[in-house]
Amino acid sequence: MGQPKRDLFSSIAGTMSDKTAASKAAPRKSGDASDNYTAADIEVLEGLEPVRRRPGMYIGGTDEKALHHLFAEVIDNSMDEAVAGHATFIEVHLGADGFLTVLDNGRGIPVDPHPKYPDKSALEVIMTTLHSGGKFDGKAYNTSGGLHGVGVSVVNALSETCEVEVARGQQLYRMVFSRGLAQTRLEKLGSVMNRRGTRVRFKPDEQIFGKGARFKPARLYTMARSKAYLFGGVEIRWSCDPALLGEDTATPAEARLHFPGGLKDFLSATIEGNTLVAKDIFAGNIKREAGHGSVEWAVAWIADDDGFSRSYCNTIPTPEGGTHEAGLRQALTKGLRAYGELTNNRRAGQITSDDVMGTSAAMLSVFIREPEFQGQTKDKLATQEATRIVETALRDAFDHWLADNPQQATKLLEWTIERAEERQRRRKEKEVGRQSATRRLRLPGKLADCTVQQAAGTEIFIVEGDSAGGSAKSARLRETQAILPLRGKILNVANASSAKLSQNQLLSDLITALGVGTGSKYRDEDLRYERVIVMTDADVDGAHIASLLITFFYQEMRPLIENGHLYLAVPPLYKLTQGTKSLYARDDRHRAELIKREFKANQKIEVGRFKGLGEMNAQQLKETTMDPKVRTLLKVEIGEGEGSELADAVNALMGSKPEARFRFIQERAAFAKDLDI
Repeated sequence: MGQPKRDLFSSIAGTMSDKTAASKAAPRKSGDASDNYTAADIEVLEGLEPVRRRPGMYIGGTDEKALHHLFAEVIDNSMDEAVAGHATFIEVHLGADGFLTVLDNGRGIPVDPHPKYPDKSALEVIMTTLHSGGKFDGKAYNTSGGLHGVGVSVVNALSETCEVEVARGQQLYRMVFSRGLAQTRLEKLGSVMNRRGTRVRFKPDEQIFGKGARFKPARLYTMARSKAYLFGGVEIRWSCDPALLGEDTATPAEARLHFPGGLKDFLSATIEGNTLVAKDIFAGNIKREAGHGSVEWAVAWIADDDGFSRSYCNTIPTPEGGTHEAGLRQALTKGLRAYGELTNNRRAGQITSDDVMGTSAAMLSVFIREPEFQGQTKDKLATQEATRIVETALRDAFDHWLADNPQQATKLLEWTIERAEERQRRRKEKEVGRQSATRRLRLPGKLADCTVQQAAGTEIFIVEGDSAGGSAKSARLRETQAILPLRGKILNVANASSAKLSQNQLLSDLITALGVGTGSKYRDEDLRYERVIVMTDADVDGAHIASLLITFFYQEMRPLIENGHLYLAVPPLYKLTQGTKSLYARDDRHRAELIKREFKANQKIEVGRFKGLGEMNAQQLKETTMDPKVRTLLKVEIGEGEGSELADAVNALMGSKPEARFRFIQERAAFAKDLDI
């Protein structure tokens, strides 16, 4: 559920790498390779063709999250202009025609001829060439979110139409592109007064994102608002065609987003209505000359709800955290321990960062020069210097905040110590051997547990059917892999009463096997396995069972997903054999690719279809789906800012109202027909 409102199982091929979880082919006789593999087989992709061929490398896929990442790439460029002090406002408009427009009053993209390509303007080079931009050497921007020179060119490559207008030196220039290729020369439209900056208007390409792909106003508005919170010096002017809003009353048709209070205002609005441990929010900022090393933060501790952490680097959201969040955790933990020593509270020594951050609502924004991210989508910050910058900035500020508010500081310290003592108490209660725990589960013949005592490095496969469970038990690594077979389809918890849930034996077995409890009683540290892997048949029924299980985990064990423990196995649907060579295909599309790419065209290919996991022998199941060396897993995630959308999607698809389900499918599944509801 990393990306709500999409079918996880119809687009697996688009979200996985090209590596196939297939058995290794038997070695060819010497001489075969040279006959079938020549220089003619080597492709050289030019221009923006690599982006269109493999969009997942640049924007993380072709799903709804990736679609909206296009907007992030464009507005990030405008935000870089604002942070650098050149732009004061950004306009965002979503039209009924599907076009999204982003305009700023910054310096404007250069339009003069490029020194390396004298026959092209700098604008054309930037829009049509990968790794071209003004943010590599730090001369044009001290801090920026664009680092790789691929952002706006990727947007251009994946857009059906992309129009760019630049106002520089009281002159207006325009250029039009389509699917990464220039459709016009740079046009000089004449003089303009009282205008400067860049205007990008684009429409995502349905050839890439699927027919009917369109931006969601609510999601765009949330993204734009978060940018305004992150930099108080910019005003974002939002507008959307009213026809696109429909029944969405929470998203305004027009709005001016300007928040001088920054992250503190953002956090106050987010946690409004919650009970706080300390009534005051720990917030502040440190601004550095030239921007490098600037830090802004806001932290509160919630007494009646789970905490969360949202971090940003150069206004880029980092949902997976990184080194800057590590600095935040260290500063708060060390600060509370030091305050405990200062007040002669010896129990403070047992506090860990998990105790401090478990109930904290934290917002963190840093600006650093040339940051290092993991991947083009920039989900996680890897710059080691960021840890030191954040810890140094926050440590003294946190010490002063605690000292200035002794009553609130004492409340916070006692609250954190209680969390630490509760954690230790639960750990002692759970200190039993795995074998004795298994006997207590009363699942003879069901749960085949692993032999390792600790949870680290272990995984449990939730398998569809007893027959598949038997093959999985033989195929597993006994030390680290456990098997729990489930017979039949589980209860749909989205429309079931609590009484039905408690009486359901399948769910009871699953809850007991995991050991973490449900709802408010969930304790992540009690999870008996590091990974929980749903392994169902590669057909519609298997997808249905997987969706029911994911719904259960989302409704009853949501932290299991949020903490990155839940995965989907990807078993093959076909076995392809030609002579001594055998490969496995995930689906029809993958089968066609393998036949075209891996097999000789003039020889017969035997195609075997697996009706279910139970038809595979242990060796086949191991080498395709279970062996960590060759398998592919899909991680189930909840994207940043998608909580409300996801809840609506679950209620619509899995709830008891068929009309909501029908409306959901009508809006999002152009391929669906002959619906039986």
